[in-house]
Amino acid sequence: MSLHLRQQQQPPPPPSVDPYPLSPRAAVYGMPHRPMSSFLLGRAGLLAVLSLLVLLGVFLPWSGPMAALFSSSSHLGTAHGSLSRWKDYTLAQAAAFAARNGTVVVCAVSRPYLPFLNNWLISVARQKRQDQVIVIAEDYATLYEVNRRWPGHAVLVPPASDSQTAHKFGSQGFFNFTSRRPRHLLHILELGYSVMYNDVDMVWLADPFPYLKGKHDVYFTDDMAAVKPLNHPHDLPPPGKKGRTYICSCMIFLRPTRGAKEVMRSWIEELQNQPWSVKRKSNDQPAFNWALNKTAGQVDLYLLPQAAFPSGGLYFKNESWVKETKGMNVIIHNNYIIGFDKKTKRFKDYALWLVDDHSNESPLGQI
Repeated sequence: MSLHLRQQQQPPPPPSVDPYPLSPRAAVYGMPHRPMSSFLLGRAGLLAVLSLLVLLGVFLPWSGPMAALFSSSSHLGTAHGSLSRWKDYTLAQAAAFAARNGTVVVCAVSRPYLPFLNNWLISVARQKRQDQVIVIAEDYATLYEVNRRWPGHAVLVPPASDSQTAHKFGSQGFFNFTSRRPRHLLHILELGYSVMYNDVDMVWLADPFPYLKGKHDVYFTDDMAAVKPLNHPHDLPPPGKKGRTYICSCMIFLRPTRGAKEVMRSWIEELQNQPWSVKRKSNDQPAFNWALNKTAGQVDLYLLPQAAFPSGGLYFKNESWVKETKGMNVIIHNNYIIGFDKKTKRFKDYALWLVDDHSNESPLGQI
């Protein structure tokens, strides 16, 4: 199915609802062309009308609510009534809609990051994986905007965040935003799906799924800039100076196994034990590393190859390494830098800012 057709289709209702309710207009238009009066007065016409009424009586109670839920409009202001129904759209429904081969690709976004979401989506679409994407919106503006343009792919898990503070690194709003991540991922695992999580300041240069070798519980990337051998081990690296590892929490793949769920529960517990304060501006990544360290003996962990999944501190700051690994890079993370303008400029400097010239490749179009 082409990308443009995909954008126009309406998401299917949950399994308990007939996904193909009878359309009365289709039934009428399917008849041979003849005067309506003779059609209605004839015996065949009367039988057809009676049959149609019976079918409508059966299907309409089911099709009505779901059609309303997934209705969309090109004008946000005039469609407030229909769009407000997305408040009731659940993560379970979104996962059932987007999953392919039991797997979804997830990101979490607040409104200021919409341009980065679009940039990331273009790169994902180039690898034919956009249909698997679920956007976890952190505010209602993002929920409505994404579903207006791309129905069914955005969901909001209450409570909604403050979109004006959730994007400021080091702020309490940012902590509140990122600390919800393991709960979302655990929920998806408990629904029985495998899930890949990405931050949206990433760009795919190739399909990452062939690199998810074996049947491990949790796959992750090193956040360090130090160069590893091309054939480095895939075990959890040794702890650093702070007594923990430096694994990135921005690119994770999880299978719906007991081990992966245990890591998510441990991550949630670590976040609860390290709340944000003005003095100690916590974020989710140290807690993720503590969770990995504490469960390492019980869970099957897998470090992805550095050449394929480099940190921003390596890819953007080690030109010789980039030349040596040309053609091996899969996902580039624009970290080791703070601020929208700085991240955008860096992407542009490395020809990784795609939205200016390729927005037609995104399921969201031009934002």
